[in-house]
Amino acid sequence: MIAKVSTAALLGIDGFTIELEVDLARSGMPAFIMVGLAEGAVREAKERVFSALKNTGFKLPPSRITVNIAPADIRKEGSAYDLPLALGLLAGAEVIEQEKLSGLYMAGELSLSGELKPVSGVLPLALRAREAGAKGMIVPVANGREAAVVQGLPVYACRTLAQVVRFVMGEEDVEPVNCDVQGLWNERERHWLDFSEVKGQERAKRAIEIACAGNHNLLFIGPPGSGKTMLSSRIPTVLPSLTFDEALEVTKIYSVAGKLPPEQPLVVTRPFRSPHHTISDAGLIGGGQYPRPGELSLAHRGVLFLDELPEFKKHVLEVLRQPLEEGRVTISRAAVSLEYPGDVMLVAAMNPCPCGYLGDEKHHCSCTPIQVQRYRSRLSGPLLDRIDLHVEVPAVPYRDLKQEQGSISSATMRERIDAARAVQRGRYEGLHFSSNSELSGKWLERFCPLTEGEHAFLEGAVQRLGMSARAFTRVLRISRTIADLAGDETLTVTHLAEAINYRGLDRQSQE
Repeated sequence: MIAKVSTAALLGIDGFTIELEVDLARSGMPAFIMVGLAEGAVREAKERVFSALKNTGFKLPPSRITVNIAPADIRKEGSAYDLPLALGLLAGAEVIEQEKLSGLYMAGELSLSGELKPVSGVLPLALRAREAGAKGMIVPVANGREAAVVQGLPVYACRTLAQVVRFVMGEEDVEPVNCDVQGLWNERERHWLDFSEVKGQERAKRAIEIACAGNHNLLFIGPPGSGKTMLSSRIPTVLPSLTFDEALEVTKIYSVAGKLPPEQPLVVTRPFRSPHHTISDAGLIGGGQYPRPGELSLAHRGVLFLDELPEFKKHVLEVLRQPLEEGRVTISRAAVSLEYPGDVMLVAAMNPCPCGYLGDEKHHCSCTPIQVQRYRSRLSGPLLDRIDLHVEVPAVPYRDLKQEQGSISSATMRERIDAARAVQRGRYEGLHFSSNSELSGKWLERFCPLTEGEHAFLEGAVQRLGMSARAFTRVLRISRTIADLAGDETLTVTHLAEAINYRGLDRQSQE
């Protein structure tokens, strides 16, 4: 008898339907054959499933078993096929009626004793099951709330294979998992950090406000202890709240990467990722033998913070260039090409020189000009051009440190940022982008018109600083955001001058 069981597999961060076909032939020598481009963990499912069936009390008749995982031309990986394979074998042996499995999607790993263990990527699998019109989905208990985030799909969480069989056969009732999505959503505004805790650094806070208002990339340059990391870690507190669709998108990435905590089935706050400078290129943008999302994708819709930027391997930083422009990562392999989201706000920090004290009035810099040049040359021009704001962060003077609290709170900054973002959404309504950082080509000319006087001012700055065409574009984008924060419809020399002032490395290169 041929039995069919529905499940889903991952392609990038999206799910697609898999039909697992099991044929138990009583004629011929007993054997087990699995076809359908199954990788190691899927092929090993045979040993786990047969042990789980035996220890649960089920005995299969001697048969020639053929398992086809369709579509057969796409590689299957992971341990989520254990549960559908077990039920397919039981249906093929006529322990379970085929009709009982019709319309049910399922995923889960089996222990040798028959317990269900959690698997990665359940959220996109549940989304696919709902799209396919499934009447329900069976998952391990640990994945229940994650799958239940998908409204309109009954999710049944079970602890053991025996419980799944009893439920399918109608011998035991299992209530659908209820996930309080609204309650999770209400948690999204909670932040334990605040900009009011940062004393001094008003210019850096202004740069952060501009960066967040226009979704611009940002680089801090300053000596050790000046507060670069402290400032950066508070940026998520002033970013606009995630929409529900954005939250689902981010949660899918964390689910596929296996980084979604059991107690947090939905990511409701913007991510902040801070990888160490020893990270590999695959760790940063994703990849590997079996591709997985990297830190760039885990920071999707949030902040990717790279501390000690020049300490990262140069080839690792260079792989960021295209994803920063396109907002996504494409990983091509011989068998498949995957695409992961990577729309991030890049925030980086670096010292001005190897010792860190170049330009610091209170410390002597021991670096030679050649050492400084070699240190800064670790960052290529094309990469720096993709970072909109270059901001000097000097050491905080004592008069600022003795203040009881900072001068501006996250709530105040966020209110102004939300207002500027609302202006941009209205301006770009109906277009394929929604923030100033995405302005380019004809849209840049349309939304950033300049008078002859402003053209003359900008031409002088470009020639004096030797700006590239990309840096020139950045200045216009930043100016547009500064004008939006001020409530001005047109750009002025004042907006342009402040924007140029945030291109610190361009100025230093001409000194």
